[in-house]
Amino acid sequence: MDRRAFIGRVAGGVLAAPLAARAQQPGKIYRIGLLRVGTIPLSDAFWTAMRELGWTEGRNVIVEPRYADRDDRLPALAAELVQSKVDLIMTDGTVAAQAAKQATKSIPIVFGLGLDPVGSGLVANMARPGENITGFVVGLYDDKLLQILKEALPGVSRVAYPTQPLNDRDQVIRSAAKALGVQVQAIDLRRADDIDSFYAAARKSGADAVMISNIVNLVPHLARIGSESVRTKLPAISFRRVFAESGGLMSYGPTSQSDLRRAAQVDKILRGAKPGDLPVEQPTRFELVINLKTAKALGITIPQSVLGRADEVIQ
Repeated sequence: MDRRAFIGRVAGGVLAAPLAARAQQPGKIYRIGLLRVGTIPLSDAFWTAMRELGWTEGRNVIVEPRYADRDDRLPALAAELVQSKVDLIMTDGTVAAQAAKQATKSIPIVFGLGLDPVGSGLVANMARPGENITGFVVGLYDDKLLQILKEALPGVSRVAYPTQPLNDRDQVIRSAAKALGVQVQAIDLRRADDIDSFYAAARKSGADAVMISNIVNLVPHLARIGSESVRTKLPAISFRRVFAESGGLMSYGPTSQSDLRRAAQVDKILRGAKPGDLPVEQPTRFELVINLKTAKALGITIPQSVLGRADEVIQ
């Protein structure tokens, strides 16, 4: 389903809702708090979807961001948003969602994260999350990233990847690596200051490729991580297309549908829906982007079987 068709369905669903459940207060400007690590604003795709649903930034909705430079700052920033009495809080990352949930039991929360929200205790279940929270789960697909990397580079024998202390993804990665006949090496990479040391450690460990996992703290730095992979001549794959666009060899991850679906959730809540009654959304479409310019610079030939599956090839 393309973006306009999706928005059309969302808008149709909203229009069909009872008037009492969607009544906006005339003239009110709704305030959305944004809580996350890293100074990344809400995307253009999110605002395009919001405009088509009747929301224009600065006219009937404004965003009050709270950007943390590290995880332990999130609870204090969440408390600030609650004290300022925003109408809704959007979060990115599991720690941010947990901080918001601990800070309020009444203000609606719409999260975006990679981890299992049931396993982390954020929601009761995916269909009816309960309380004041719902959102979108991008999901963890390190095994798929590793599989695509191996298919594109059959000769790869050792892959370095960033640590993530908040989940047991190591077990998933190591199981996938064993099945693919690849050795893996976990190396610390949580912030911009770690990028140089990460690649140096990857080289020292004997890695011949890199997999950048879906870690929210890394999102602000993906462009630099991608370009650094070329400088260090280590082919790499990551979870967002900006990585491949910035020089990384490949990216594989959900399309911008996550922005559209989160906009739909925000719209419904601002019109009166209870977040706990809205199902937690999950991606249904993923895209593979391959940077052939980078492949040529690294002296790599991508098999045609992989190129043929790419949604976009950067020449």
